[in-house]
Amino acid sequence: MIAGIPDPWVAAAYLLSISGAAVCVAYGITNWNKGDEPVSPEDIQWAKEEKDEIEAVL
Repeated sequence: MIAGIPDPWVAAAYLLSISGAAVCVAYGITNWNKGDEPVSPEDIQWAKEEKDEIEAVL
């Protein structure tokens, strides 16, 4: 019996959910102000093509 929970699978589920939340918080703290990756020329060209296609339809 762990912390008053008789079933070890239920206790494991609680422990895994709490540890998963802790990992998410740690990941968020470490990557808080990393910023975005730089925009590549291929992305700029793709966005321009998409914009031109949409304007042609409208």
